[in-house]
Amino acid sequence: MSSVSVAPAPPTAPLRPGLKARLAQLPGAVYLLLVLALGLSIGSPYFLTAGNLTNILLQTSVVLIVALGMTLVILTEGIDLSLGPVLGLAAVVMALLAVSGWPLLLALAAAIVAAAVVGAVNGVLVACFALQPFVVTLGTFGISLSLALALTDGNSVVNLPPAIRWFNEGTILGVPTPICATAAVFAMTWVILHHTRFGRYIFAIGGNRTALVRSGVPVTRYHVMVYAYAAALTGLASFIMTARANAAHPTFGVGIEFDAIAAAVLGGASFSGGRASLLGTVAGALAVTTLRNGLNLIGVQTEWQAAAVGVVIILGVAFDTLRGYNR
Repeated sequence: MSSVSVAPAPPTAPLRPGLKARLAQLPGAVYLLLVLALGLSIGSPYFLTAGNLTNILLQTSVVLIVALGMTLVILTEGIDLSLGPVLGLAAVVMALLAVSGWPLLLALAAAIVAAAVVGAVNGVLVACFALQPFVVTLGTFGISLSLALALTDGNSVVNLPPAIRWFNEGTILGVPTPICATAAVFAMTWVILHHTRFGRYIFAIGGNRTALVRSGVPVTRYHVMVYAYAAALTGLASFIMTARANAAHPTFGVGIEFDAIAAAVLGGASFSGGRASLLGTVAGALAVTTLRNGLNLIGVQTEWQAAAVGVVIILGVAFDTLRGYNR
């Protein structure tokens, strides 16, 4: 009887290392969002209702649009503390022009341009004069806020055209307009960052600026464009916030820069530059908004909510560092 040799079966690839690698690629915001969703669904009977979940998405829209611009700024080893007051300034400009009879699209365009000008000033001072982004944008924080207050004497701008309300209450193919606008902004920013020369330069400005300069790229110009783009997005976000409130107030954007930074950092953006994830920023914005929504549901006072977000930022960054995500 002849013996039949059987070739040994090839070893199967272990699944666990692959799973660990995939999990390691997820920013802390994803885990935080899951924990919040589980905890709040248990702690409040109102959290998982359709109305509340829709409200979370609508609240996230403004934060996310600002956070997308903030993510690009952080990619260049920068930060923009002025985006909150810039949002208020843009809202005031748009509202005043709309009330005075300007066509709505022209009023919105003027608001975006006004915001972009502030961003460009930030960019010039940071890129051309090598000033610290923290100091520069802290200064334009105060300037933007003062301009918005001066334009309105500290009062809200009301009696806006009825068409503005549609941008909060209307739908496109059954999807609320603010969510559609946010998706469009995300898609545009994704294409810019991952499929254009400008996007490659943004990564290089924060990751290897010296090599970029030596290759003859006009780094200063692109660096200024990053700040201008972030501020322009904030001007667009101001329109959504104005439509939601049906009024514009010079201070109602103050503080959103804090949530935007939190969203970007929880989403994996590194202040050392060259590393960030737009999808991570989406998760971070959802996590921050969900946290604030949950704190409201369980009755936490407003003055303690910023502290809660601050604690979560520290814990989220510590979690990412311990598991090697930020290394």
